[in-house]
Amino acid sequence: MAEVIAQDKQGGKQKKKLILVDMTPMVDLGFLLITFFMFTTNFTKPNVMDLGLPAKGNPPTGPVVDQKNQVTFILGKDNRVFYHQSNEKDLNAGNLKETDFSGVKISKIISEAYKNAPVPENFTVIVKPTDDANYKNFVDVLDNIAISKKERYGITDIKPWEEKIYTELIR
Repeated sequence: MAEVIAQDKQGGKQKKKLILVDMTPMVDLGFLLITFFMFTTNFTKPNVMDLGLPAKGNPPTGPVVDQKNQVTFILGKDNRVFYHQSNEKDLNAGNLKETDFSGVKISKIISEAYKNAPVPENFTVIVKPTDDANYKNFVDVLDNIAISKKERYGITDIKPWEEKIYTELIR
């Protein structure tokens, strides 16, 4: 609280008034306000992408998805992405096509492959990042899968026969 203290000056007629202001209640109020706004504010929530993983158990032994019922994306270095719809015997440097992340090219590729799929309800998108791929490209591909509204997708390692063709193309 503010306090006025009157002091008599010795030897003179004037009284000098000394004013003291106690700032303790103001500091208390400041801390109460800071605490109030910290507790009532919404902090930024992390943006999380749902990644559906298969249940643990014995994996199937035979081919799960027909090559025409899937499209495979291989994420490479320097923001390069390749795709194919081939099996081990048919894949060559001509079948492994390259695209980029500009626009909605990946979504269009997924849509075209879905239209040409013999059994559309079993259509699957397979993402195979290489050791040289970066995380941003991986998230971009998952975003494009979400944009194209395809719920069946898988993430796996690149196979040796795919890596052989991939290394031929990046040289």
